[in-house]
Amino acid sequence: MDQLVIAGRAFSSRLLIGTGKYRDFDETRAAVDASGAQIVTVAIRRVNIGQDPRQPNLLEALDPARHTILPNTAGCFTAEEAARTLRLARELLDGQALVKLEVLGDADNLFPNMPETLKAAKILAREGFQVMVYCADDPIQAKMLEDLGCVAVMPLASLIGSGMGILNPWNLSLIIQNAKVPVLVDAGVGTASDAALAMELGCDGVLMNSAVALAQNPVLMASAMKKAVEAGREAYLAGRMPKKFYRADPSSPATGLIGA
Repeated sequence: MDQLVIAGRAFSSRLLIGTGKYRDFDETRAAVDASGAQIVTVAIRRVNIGQDPRQPNLLEALDPARHTILPNTAGCFTAEEAARTLRLARELLDGQALVKLEVLGDADNLFPNMPETLKAAKILAREGFQVMVYCADDPIQAKMLEDLGCVAVMPLASLIGSGMGILNPWNLSLIIQNAKVPVLVDAGVGTASDAALAMELGCDGVLMNSAVALAQNPVLMASAMKKAVEAGREAYLAGRMPKKFYRADPSSPATGLIGA
């Protein structure tokens, strides 16, 4: 499969996976392995990667040599809070610049606060971060984030943790058409068909957590998501047949038939 390139770095997997909500680090590791994901997101405010030496460290379960650890700002509600969190992450990860920004506007529905997201993106880009950004499925604001220097835009398919799938494919298509950086669906994927649809629309990748971690069998679902992302990408590259309304064409030649 063709590679996903973000900020000049190439990845063979177009599936990105989160590390929250699993029963334990053993299940996290097994699901990540089954997914084939190379980029693994970590909520710095919720998961220990060295902030607390007294607690189990995720990096003991996931080898940073095999995975790109993508720190994210889940749980942040202001630009300043998000910037401060990612500065800490950069220290913990030996200066890594690639990060995921999300600034939330509501503690219940976790919809992004776009004014604060834009403010944070400007701050972080100025400080040398390579920002992958969670955003609303708004084509105008997605382009604004790209213009601020974000290396990938990540519109929601539906609300975080909802599992509702892609509710507005038209907006996603507009974002994809206008973007010069990778576009990845982030949030709302519930099952493999949602991931496949995102890729068929032309998304460059899919990021998910709840869809895998909250499945009855997370490891098996991670495997299913891997296949779905790959199949969706291949279908997009192949180009689907046109949709037709009540027009039957024979699949076999109509000439040279017996008796014709």
